[in-house]
Amino acid sequence: MTNVFDPVCRHAAATPDSVALRGAGDQWTYRQLYDGSMRYAGALAAAGLSPGDRVLLAAPSVPEFVVAYLGIQAAGCVVVPVNTMATRAEIAYVLGDAGCSLAVAWHALGPAVAEAAAPLGVPFWSLYPGASVCEAGPGDVIDRDRDETAAILYTSGTTGRPKGARLTVGNLLSAGEIGASCSRATSTDRTGTGLPLFHVFGQAAVMMATLTVGGSMSLLARFDPAAMLEMLRRDRLTIMAGVPTMWNAMLHAAGDASPADFAGLRVAVSGGASLPGEIARAFEARFGCTILEGYGLTETTAFGTFNDLDRGGKTGYTGRAVPGLRVQVRDADGNECPPGTVGEVHIKGPTVMRGYWNRPADTAAALSSDGWLRTGDLGETDADGDLRIVDRIKDLIIRGGYNVYPGEVEEVLYEHPDIVEAAVIGVPDEHYGEEVAALVTVRAGSALGAAEVSSWARERLSAYKIPRIVRFVDALPKGPSGKILKRSIDRTGLTRDAPPADAAAGRP
Repeated sequence: MTNVFDPVCRHAAATPDSVALRGAGDQWTYRQLYDGSMRYAGALAAAGLSPGDRVLLAAPSVPEFVVAYLGIQAAGCVVVPVNTMATRAEIAYVLGDAGCSLAVAWHALGPAVAEAAAPLGVPFWSLYPGASVCEAGPGDVIDRDRDETAAILYTSGTTGRPKGARLTVGNLLSAGEIGASCSRATSTDRTGTGLPLFHVFGQAAVMMATLTVGGSMSLLARFDPAAMLEMLRRDRLTIMAGVPTMWNAMLHAAGDASPADFAGLRVAVSGGASLPGEIARAFEARFGCTILEGYGLTETTAFGTFNDLDRGGKTGYTGRAVPGLRVQVRDADGNECPPGTVGEVHIKGPTVMRGYWNRPADTAAALSSDGWLRTGDLGETDADGDLRIVDRIKDLIIRGGYNVYPGEVEEVLYEHPDIVEAAVIGVPDEHYGEEVAALVTVRAGSALGAAEVSSWARERLSAYKIPRIVRFVDALPKGPSGKILKRSIDRTGLTRDAPPADAAAGRP
């Protein structure tokens, strides 16, 4: 038998009383998780769903998300997780594109899912605390092939309509095994996260890795830095996972937190976006805790590279290929680049998706015939073989013929003591083609001005990389995982206030 539910079946039989999940005020043992998921699978079968049917799932990071997710898997259906903040129109698109047979939503989310499902004739279920379902008996665990689609995760859709990445049974099981191997997790580990489980990072790298080894997983329904630090203390976490904005938020909301609170934390994992070196250094100085950065995509079931536990974190680098995967940086002609040369990152291995749902052309553009995935990310390796992500290809700024990598500029801005968050983007410019713009949030009470930001950058960067447009904002737009969404930034008014004086002086 092969099913994404297999790890829970094993641990429910071997260690039924071990804690699997901890929520805000409850916990579930592996036996309770098994029983709840089997009842959910039985309810799906009683409702007429068959293996392969798609089920939309909208829920925050609560234990009931895991119960429903695994019940869908046990029944042989395909789970389609969506952002809890998705609008009615966005949900309707996913329901139609995936051809869902059922929509399930957490009871407190509001009417968007039900309202989207009704005109499409898609049945709707509410997910309540305890994940109670109809009186149907427990279902059967469906035997599946490893290459069958188990989940469809929709990409952000920043360049057109969202595409559904088809993750297979084998992808998810492999992700769990790789995640456990990278962190050397065991059944005694207590993992905690504020990541959304509907996102691939929380779902594959955290949830599947924890369930694979039979450890426990503590969940925050909504990330809050103070609540995350309290969960660290309360549940005596040994593994914690988050995106850079989460580590940054904890750093600035530390209160009375001390290195003693982090003494039992074996592994701190950052992913989802590049971790600014200044945040990593400040976190280690404040708490004595080294954050290890990894790299992966939805299309690779969250995995690609990871910093080795023995070698520790290398600031600015995401480590080497994880076990079982191959990672190459290639030039425009498809040749592997030597160390120190920027090219596009390619990944091959057991976590690479099967393809995009009903998108053969997009699949062919992303996946080669021999299984290599084009990531769309620019990176380079160093002499040790460690990967550094430079930027998304589509985020590259070309100013007057010079390539400007936003991540490099952001790294410098984060070093300023008054800057809390920064996003660097390119905006159209009549003279240079594109101009470098920086949007920043600052510490409360800061009197930092735009001229000082540009001056700070000028002392540390080449002239063509300096932000000539600086705007101060209260907050930057973020996705469900906390990743800063540059393409959601309103570019209205992001122009230079005067003609570029640099041009008159003949400088780039």
